[in-house]
Amino acid sequence: MPSRTESPVAASDREERRQRILHLLERERPRNQADLQQRLAATGHDVNQATLSRDLRDLGVVKGKDGYELPHAPLSPQSAQPSLWHAVHTWMLSATAAQNLVVLRTPAGGAQALGVAIDHAALPGVVGTIAGDDTLLAVCTDNQKAKALIRQLGPARKDA
Repeated sequence: MPSRTESPVAASDREERRQRILHLLERERPRNQADLQQRLAATGHDVNQATLSRDLRDLGVVKGKDGYELPHAPLSPQSAQPSLWHAVHTWMLSATAAQNLVVLRTPAGGAQALGVAIDHAALPGVVGTIAGDDTLLAVCTDNQKAKALIRQLGPARKDA
């Protein structure tokens, strides 16, 4: 949804550009932002570095040793709110079910950001979250919903 200061045309241009970024990353692995910027320009999407950085962050794109790549997880920008998708790929290190609870581990300072994203996503079966510094507790309605939440959030980050 466009912000109050953003025109509907700008929002649609942004979404079209982001879809082009995803399409490029499905086929290629640009080594840096300048490379990705050139590839976008070749398809008619001129974008400055700050906007491209914001797009990559919001899409949850990760930079691996071989260049930019799409994360491999069940959540996608189309199937979940981009802020949740980004938060999971930025902060979640591990997720463990304990009855109807899910204990999520994050780097120091990351639990609150992940909790806010989960709360705002209003996921079915998630009653709420309680965040510490590096641990988040997601309270689910039952054991099955806790297991479903773990499946939906996807695998833990490789650097955990």
